Amino acid sequence: MVKGKISRITGPLVVAENMTGVQMYEMVRVGEERLIGEVTRIKGDEAYIQVYESTTGLKPGEIVEGTGSPLSVELGPGLLGNIYDGVQRPLPFIADLLTKTSPKRSIFVEKGIDVSPLPRDKKWHFMPGEIKAGDKVSGGDLLGLVQETELILHKVMVPPNTYGEISWIAPEGDYTIVDPIAEIKVGGKVKELYLTHRWPVRFPRPYNLKLDPSEPLITGLRIVDTLFPMAKGGTGMIPGGFGTGKTVTMHGLAQWSSANVVLYIGCGERGNEMTEVLERFPTYKDPWTGKPLMERTVLIANTSNMPVAAREASIYVGITIAEFYRDMGYDVLLVADSTSRWAEALREIAGRLEEMPAEEGYPSYLASRLAEFYERAGRVKTIGSPDRVGSVTVVGAVSPPGGDFTEPVTTHTRRFTRVFWALDTALAYSRHYPAINWILSYSAYADTVAEWWAKNVDPRWREYRDEIMDILLRENELQEIVRLVGTESLDEGDKLVLDVARMIREGFLKQNAFDPIDTFTSPKKQVELMKLIVDYYRKARELVQNGVPAAKARESLGRLYVDIIKARFNIPNDKLEMIEDLRKRTLNALEELKSKEVKSA
Repeated sequence: MVKGKISRITGPLVVAENMTGVQMYEMVRVGEERLIGEVTRIKGDEAYIQVYESTTGLKPGEIVEGTGSPLSVELGPGLLGNIYDGVQRPLPFIADLLTKTSPKRSIFVEKGIDVSPLPRDKKWHFMPGEIKAGDKVSGGDLLGLVQETELILHKVMVPPNTYGEISWIAPEGDYTIVDPIAEIKVGGKVKELYLTHRWPVRFPRPYNLKLDPSEPLITGLRIVDTLFPMAKGGTGMIPGGFGTGKTVTMHGLAQWSSANVVLYIGCGERGNEMTEVLERFPTYKDPWTGKPLMERTVLIANTSNMPVAAREASIYVGITIAEFYRDMGYDVLLVADSTSRWAEALREIAGRLEEMPAEEGYPSYLASRLAEFYERAGRVKTIGSPDRVGSVTVVGAVSPPGGDFTEPVTTHTRRFTRVFWALDTALAYSRHYPAINWILSYSAYADTVAEWWAKNVDPRWREYRDEIMDILLRENELQEIVRLVGTESLDEGDKLVLDVARMIREGFLKQNAFDPIDTFTSPKKQVELMKLIVDYYRKARELVQNGVPAAKARESLGRLYVDIIKARFNIPNDKLEMIEDLRKRTLNALEELKSKEVKSA
């Protein structure tokens, strides 16, 4: 192992000398407290080390020791339901450890503490697969199964880049992660395989083939699923200024999305937001299975008071765990709140390295780092047998200062993501949540997921969606005229558009995250609500074209107008016949108005 000495310390950056033989991105232990660090630059015999813990108290002359391996994560059963810091140390285990050793100790994580990410003593029931002794195997081949949680059946795989012949496989039984479950002959040597393996975080896990995202990720948010859909294996961003609802929207995605596994990375955000996740998630039930949400969730807490450098590590740790579950054939959602804090960490480290700054002080490689991260998303055919298809969907929150969407992190992220959910301060201040601006936002997956909606929910989904979008765009054009001359100067058709647009905003786009019915809307209910509003618009437009004032069409509904707007939180997902009944009563009321107008004419 390489051993050197600290020559200089500048914040989270440590420069060590006599480090000949150390590798780029090698993990090192720094100082007497053995802090975790990573080599980010080598210059002669000097190594520039990014330290992922507080460097307070470090002194020049202390020993720096290489580990011989890159910064890696441990992958195996026990990840789900756990909460880690930015370098995959289990926070609940550390809290118990500190309390047991000395109840009067600090509530903060001790520097240099070295604990296993996964419990070493817990036994898992291993069920071997079809592979037997004598079979040739390669990376990704299925060795057996472990029931990790009630929701997730953990697939134990041969680690990537491992090839050979199985000489022994363990019979069905209970094993810890330190017990070998198979032996493989590799080049004349026998190598033991375990329930876990390690993988370097900066290197994407291999796959066979990248597939086009074609199935939507259902989130239960109507404006997202209907107007700006996300596909499984897609990439998206949620930019928004202070108070626009980024975190609540991210919580909603993590809670209700149709992914099998969710990774929630709190990257540089406030600690109380992470605490809220920890308190709320265990009490929630997964709407798709009825089981506790934590059984499919991994939380990575890297709050704003933790070392800045660890923000970068938390992003890579999260995406590597996501790829691991993708390789099992699961659909994984990774939400990172917020990538702006990671970019700020890159800016600080670049400043310490005395690199030439680019726009707004960010390093010139900001765009390439963001691209490397987002390109690890995707829907893929995995390596190994049997054949499996899995996906990683990545959604990153961006916190532009002052809500300025032209700043570097927002503009670069926009280049590499295909869904843009722009949070609008004006909407948020007018209590319209989720505050996603339907004029600025877009999704490149609307065409690719339309076939799934037509096949599984309603063949006319695209037709209704486009009509609702057209009404909203037309309303936006009319707003300019209304501001200048008022609504009275508009023709009746335009008045109807404004009236129906308000109905769409109040009865479809608005959604209360804290209402038990409104917080999650099933795909079928979304289509029924669209059908209700669009059919009213079409029927009312006929009447307006025949000379009936738009106001009269609305008045003919009476109480039904309010019922249409309130249907989103009055009618549960399993009582859709009530929406159909409301639709029929609405059309009947307009039909009665039509007959009255014909008689009076």
